[in-house]
Amino acid sequence: MGSFSIWHWLIVLVVILLLFGRGKIPELMGDMAKGIKSFKKGMAEDDDAQAAKTVEHKADEPVKGAKEKASKS
Repeated sequence: MGSFSIWHWLIVLVVILLLFGRGKIPELMGDMAKGIKSFKKGMAEDDDAQAAKTVEHKADEPVKGAKEKASKS
């Protein structure tokens, strides 16, 4: 009673095929794949934007505010 038999799953599959048709299911899966790809692309663009915002400085350049700290001590 707690688990479904193979007959239950076959009936569910038949109902899904009747509702959506054979051509609609691959179309839905293709749309879902496009959505996942665009999500990954957006995440990659976010990472690129984050990397562009980071500030790099050279070792011989003084850090902003370092002169103030050095003169106070």
